[in-house]
Amino acid sequence: MQSCESSGDSADDPLSRGLRRRGQPRVVVIGAGLAGLAAAKALLEQGFTDVTVLEASSRIGGRVQSVKLGHATFELGATWIHGSHGNPIYHLAEANGLLEETTDGERSVGRISLYSKNGVACYLTNRGCRIPKDVVEEFSDLYNEVYNLTQEFFRHGKPVNAESQNSVGVFTREEVRNRIRDDPDDPEATKRLKLAMIQQYLKVESCESSSHSMDEVSLSAFGEWTEIPGAHHVIPSGFMRVVELLAEGIPAHVIQLGKPVRCVHWDQASSRPRGPEIEPRDEGDHNHDAGEGSQGGEEPREERQDEDEQWPVVVECEDCEVIPADHVIVTVSLGVLKRQHASFFRPGLPAEKVAAIHRLGIGTTDKIFLEFEEPFWGPECNSLRFVWEDEAESCTLTYPPELWYRKICGFDVLYPPERYGHVLSGWICGEEALVMEKCDDEAVAEICTEMLRQFTGNPNIPKPRRILRSAWGSNPYFRGSYSYTQVGSSGADVEKLAKPLPYTESSKTAQGSSSKQLPGHLLSSKCPEQSLEPNRGSIKPMQVLFSGEATHRKYYSTTHGALLSGQREAARLIEMYRDLFQQGT
Repeated sequence: MQSCESSGDSADDPLSRGLRRRGQPRVVVIGAGLAGLAAAKALLEQGFTDVTVLEASSRIGGRVQSVKLGHATFELGATWIHGSHGNPIYHLAEANGLLEETTDGERSVGRISLYSKNGVACYLTNRGCRIPKDVVEEFSDLYNEVYNLTQEFFRHGKPVNAESQNSVGVFTREEVRNRIRDDPDDPEATKRLKLAMIQQYLKVESCESSSHSMDEVSLSAFGEWTEIPGAHHVIPSGFMRVVELLAEGIPAHVIQLGKPVRCVHWDQASSRPRGPEIEPRDEGDHNHDAGEGSQGGEEPREERQDEDEQWPVVVECEDCEVIPADHVIVTVSLGVLKRQHASFFRPGLPAEKVAAIHRLGIGTTDKIFLEFEEPFWGPECNSLRFVWEDEAESCTLTYPPELWYRKICGFDVLYPPERYGHVLSGWICGEEALVMEKCDDEAVAEICTEMLRQFTGNPNIPKPRRILRSAWGSNPYFRGSYSYTQVGSSGADVEKLAKPLPYTESSKTAQGSSSKQLPGHLLSSKCPEQSLEPNRGSIKPMQVLFSGEATHRKYYSTTHGALLSGQREAARLIEMYRDLFQQGT
């Protein structure tokens, strides 16, 4: 196996040999979300000039998507900067004045539960009654005490007993229930209300974790996720401003939009495809993206004389173009990897990487924005939380498709109204979110209105004037919102997912196949002008690198985790070529 630290003086070193011929390593980044843009920006700033970003969709940003309606900007994807002390997203936003209009109500310190701001949460039952404030506060204190216990198993190495099934949801539900039932001071009616509130809190928790249910989240690994200290911030002008700041340093021609990738062929060199441009194929399944792409490509790409060069990786695009490269940074979401890894990589991924993909979890968390002519809630109310009294003894958060709306945990009031108008933001996660995504706007607005009428006891609440909602689960370029450590997985799986290919310890066994030939369809009559030659030379290290929020062990599920993972993979290549660049080869 070739060492990553090979000297540029070695005539047999494929790295230096390729650099002497071409002058620059070619890097292809798949996906223009935060991870992909951060990787491309870091490479360009360190002198890499042959960098291409392929984005399947028509926009950049990935799971950051800000939508402007009227004077307000709404976040369909990432909403908060989670913590400020050392958070690269925070420092980027702060340095560019993006937080100047953030109100005190849009900042919070400590653990947040969806939107956190001034005012009180109104907990309402399906019988149209408001749960007394003192009952809510007592339950909240109890729940948070148990929640803190869930962090202890990882942080202090506490053993997980069999009764918990290594599940955050199972442990939390049973622990809170036992404490409620053992309380000698509460009357039975109050106990019933508190037992029903457990399910509402777990729905909120599932939305935060982007899991179908907290029963699927690993208890032994739950405390590994690390919170950055300091306040959490909302960006009033939209989280997309952070994306745009990253993209500003990337030449427009580097990012190709509307460029879905079909397959990454690694561990095989080829000559650059020759001949005239070919006609695109039929679209096929485009479930291979990860981020989102940038602002067009009007500037013509520099002509490159690649016909006689040897390449270890070939990126096959859906439009039949094949792009040879030295290295490919894959930033596709875990949801896409789960569905597409078998067809997306040739040879197939190593068994341990495939196992990590299957063990780790990713779910869907969707938002439903409802805009009203006038508020029907009081000025002191910051959220409406839905508590179903008949769920006091329930042991599941799964509902039949026709009852998908029961998974809506509540609606938050967007503040300040001077910026947003009179808008409620609802939250739903899991399989029920996927059912919601299949419904049309009219049906979702009708159901949400009926729920608001039922839980507030106010039959006169009008339908919203406008509805806006996300659909991350059914989007073929994401297949989910963000990752979590599923029961049976751990942070070690995150590191296995992030490990570059080929493995340095044993490249042959790690690759699962020693074949260097491209599949026949790339050489078929469908692409008659393209000829790809196999490489018989040395194996080049770090052909395929992996980034994205799901590959960051401490900060998975966050925007700063995504950004840092992109910088991490760029740093691997920068270090690899540092000596060669310094020698001017």
